[in-house]
Amino acid sequence: MTVSEAVRDVAALVPTPNDDAQPRRFADFATFCDALDYAAAGERGFNFHDARGTLSRVYPFAELRADALVAAHRLIAHGIAPGDRVALIAETGPEFAALFCGTIYAGAWPVPLPLPTSFGGKDNYIDQITVQLASSDPRVLLYPDEIGAMCAAAAARQGCPGLSWQDIAAIEPAKGDLPPADPDAISYLQYSSGSTRFPHGVAVTHRALMANLAGHSHGMKIQNGDRCVSWLPWYHDMGLVGCFLSPIANQVSVDFLRTDDFARRPLAWLDMISRNKGTTVSYSPTFGYDICARRISSQTNVAERFDLARWRVAGNGADMIRPDVMQGFVDAFAPAGFKAAAFLPSYGLAEATLAVTLMPPGEGIRVELVEEERLSGSPRDLSRPARYRAIVNCGVPVRGMEVEIRGESGAPVAHHHIGKVWCRGSSVMHSYFRDPESTEAAMVDGWLDTGDMGYLNADGYLFIVGRAKDMIIINGKNHWPQDIEWAVEQLPGFHQGDIAAFSIETESGEEAPAVLVHCRVSDPEERLRLRDQIRDKVRAITGMNCVVELVPPRTLPRTSSGKLSRAKAKKLYLTGEIEPYSLAA
Repeated sequence: MTVSEAVRDVAALVPTPNDDAQPRRFADFATFCDALDYAAAGERGFNFHDARGTLSRVYPFAELRADALVAAHRLIAHGIAPGDRVALIAETGPEFAALFCGTIYAGAWPVPLPLPTSFGGKDNYIDQITVQLASSDPRVLLYPDEIGAMCAAAAARQGCPGLSWQDIAAIEPAKGDLPPADPDAISYLQYSSGSTRFPHGVAVTHRALMANLAGHSHGMKIQNGDRCVSWLPWYHDMGLVGCFLSPIANQVSVDFLRTDDFARRPLAWLDMISRNKGTTVSYSPTFGYDICARRISSQTNVAERFDLARWRVAGNGADMIRPDVMQGFVDAFAPAGFKAAAFLPSYGLAEATLAVTLMPPGEGIRVELVEEERLSGSPRDLSRPARYRAIVNCGVPVRGMEVEIRGESGAPVAHHHIGKVWCRGSSVMHSYFRDPESTEAAMVDGWLDTGDMGYLNADGYLFIVGRAKDMIIINGKNHWPQDIEWAVEQLPGFHQGDIAAFSIETESGEEAPAVLVHCRVSDPEERLRLRDQIRDKVRAITGMNCVVELVPPRTLPRTSSGKLSRAKAKKLYLTGEIEPYSLAA
C-alpha cells in the first residue's frame, strides 16, 4: 500500500455510532463474558486516535469479541488454565483489549501492568514490572514489541516467560469449548498506581465488577447519545474499569487517545470532544484539567477551535479535587460552551472496583470551607486568624454501596465530624492476592477501610480531606501535606505537582515538615530569596520552621497514573537519590 492509499484508507474510516437499535442494558450481566457477548451484538465499539487526535482504527465490540475468542484459544494452546494469571502491559490499543478479554474468556486472570513513563528511567521501569510480576506470579508476561527489551528483562529477572504481541499472534489456537464463566470467580487482578515496593494486587470478581459498572452507569445517568472520550491509562482503575470495561458492559462507544499522546498534546483531548456530535462523558484527574487550561495561549480563539457545549459529564477523580483548578478550566473554556455544571466529582479506589460515590449529574462542584484546626483535630487558636480550606463534595454512594465515617475508636461519628472513610457493598474487592494479613487489616465484617479521611454532611454527601498515611503529625498536631503544597503553589511560578511535603526527623531528633520544590531559576541570590519565601509561607500555615529544598524540575517522582508520590519523594530524599541545589546560608 502506498502512502497516499494509506491516507485515503484512514480518511474513509467511519467511527462506531453513539446509538444503535440494540436496547441498552446497564451492566445487568452475571459475568463480564456475558457483557461482551451482548455488546458484540450491537454496532458500538472502540475508536483509537493518533497523537493529533485523528481517527486511526475503528474496533467494534463485535470485532473485539471475535479477536478475544481467538486470543483465549491461543492462550489455552500456550498452556494457560483457569485461575492462572496473565500479565499484560496495558498499551491503549486493540492488541491489549483483545488479550485482556481473551484471558477472561479462558478463565484466567488478566493483570494489567503499566507502560514506561516519561519521568522514569529504564532501570526503574524494569524494577517496577519485576516487583509486580513477583507479586502476581503470572504464567506469562505479554507485551508490545516496541518495549520488548525492557519487558523481556523484567520477565527474565523474575523467571517468568515473556511473549510479545507478535509472538502470541503466531500461536495456533486450540480447539474445543472455553470454560464456563463463574460470577463468583476472579475476573482480573488490579494493581493501584502506587504499587511499587510492596504492591497489593486487588482481586475483583465478575459479580463485583458488574455491580460497580451498573452502579456508576446509573449514577452518571448514561443515556442515548452519550459517547466516552478518554486518554486515561488502562493500567489504572479509572481508565481500566471506567473507560474500558464499563463502556463494554453499558454499550457506549469510546474515542481513545493514548496517555503519552495526551501528555504531549493535551488539547487533542478537547479537540476530540469537540468533534463528538452526541453528548460526551469524559473523566480526568485534576491535573488533566489544569494542563489544558495552562496550554491555552492568549492568541488562541477558544470559541473557534473548540465546541464543548455538549460535554455532559466532565468527571473528576483519582486525586484530591482542586476547586481553584476547576474554576480556572471554566474560565478558560466557557467561551467554547463548557458549563461548570458538567463537572462531576467522584470518589473511589481499586479496592471498591472503582466508584464509591458520585455527584449527581448537573450539580457541579460544591465546596465547604473548613477551618484548618478542625482538619488537624486541634482546638481553635484564637491568637491566630482563622484559616480555611475548601473541601470538595464528592457526591453520594453509588447503587449498592454504603459509606460510614469512623473515629479512632472504630465507631461511626456524626455528620460533619472528620474520621476514616469506610465503605461496604456488592463491588468491594474479594481480597488482596495472596496477602491474607493485609486483607484482614483492610476488611472488617464486610466493611473496607479505605485509608482516606473525610466526613459526611447531613444529606449523606461525602467530603474527602486527605490520605491518612500522608498526614504529617508534629507535636501531636495534624497537618495535611495538601495544605502546605497548595499554599506554596500560590507563589508566582509554581504549578500543581511542583511541591512535595512530608515530615522528617531533624538532626536534633525532632519532627519537622520538609518541602521539596521544583526550582526553575538559576540565579543563586534568587534561589535564596525563593527558599526564604517558601519557608515563610509554610511557617504561616504550620507555625513551625520547615526544611525547604529546591530541586531540579521533573525530579519529584510520580505514580504510574501521573500523581505525585509523596512517599517515594521522601524515600528518595532520605537516601540521597534526590539531590537538592546547594544554597549558601
